[in-house]
Amino acid sequence: MSEFAPGKRVRRSARIIVIDAESRVLMFRFDVADRPPFWVTAGGECERGESFDQAARRELLEETGITADPGAQIARTTPEFVTVEGEPVQADERYYIVRLQSAQIDTSRHTPLEQKVMTQHRWFTLAELNKWHEAVFPENLAAIIQESAAI
Repeated sequence: MSEFAPGKRVRRSARIIVIDAESRVLMFRFDVADRPPFWVTAGGECERGESFDQAARRELLEETGITADPGAQIARTTPEFVTVEGEPVQADERYYIVRLQSAQIDTSRHTPLEQKVMTQHRWFTLAELNKWHEAVFPENLAAIIQESAAI
């Protein structure tokens, strides 16, 4: 028996928790026309034939301009959601952590769709993640970070 919901495509993705020298977490705000704004970590879907580790490195560069080794996977979630393109999916999300000395990021490699829907980025403290007035995904992000002893 599969751990995933029947009838939905499994969307494999790598998510990168980027933490700066002040122990803040980088998040991107998504503004999609048919839903309230929400915030997520850097990352995205694995390309065909790409491992989660490879996707983590590629997505980190594409979304932040950072070239770094994301290290070992620290967490996994399997939420069901509707993509920004409108496709209902069952996700298989693997999480990695990257620490930075600088809070400088470069979003110039964002795709046209990312440029449209990823309207802001911001550095959050754990306290802010826990009480933010807009949705933050995954909902247990602060716990994932604390459990991994990242902060």
